[in-house]
Amino acid sequence: MVQSWSAWKRFPDAQSGGVVEAPIGPGVYEVRHTMTGRVVAFGSTSNVANAISELKVNGGVSAFARLFGKQPLVSRVNDLEYRTYATASRAEAKTAARSLTSLRQSAWRRRLDHGIAVRAS
Repeated sequence: MVQSWSAWKRFPDAQSGGVVEAPIGPGVYEVRHTMTGRVVAFGSTSNVANAISELKVNGGVSAFARLFGKQPLVSRVNDLEYRTYATASRAEAKTAARSLTSLRQSAWRRRLDHGIAVRAS
């Protein structure tokens, strides 16, 4: 069976009771800023719903993020949307994430080779 990305969904606001609609299992996730399209989080995980739920916004910082000095993704949760790519296993999720990263890098190289101006984010 061929897997594909889910549709983009608004990032839930936990303070108002919002919940993540994502697989409770392995896969890949991508979170982007709605206005700029800038990717603010991307990764593979054994539990997509949990990974998205643990991303910190609105000034919150997890213990793990504090360890590495990471700042919150954005100042407002309303500025984010996410999509998911379900896989059968954690290993398949890692492979899919590497493949998707490689495809993205190839696309950027092609754009640069064709002289399309790219704005730094």
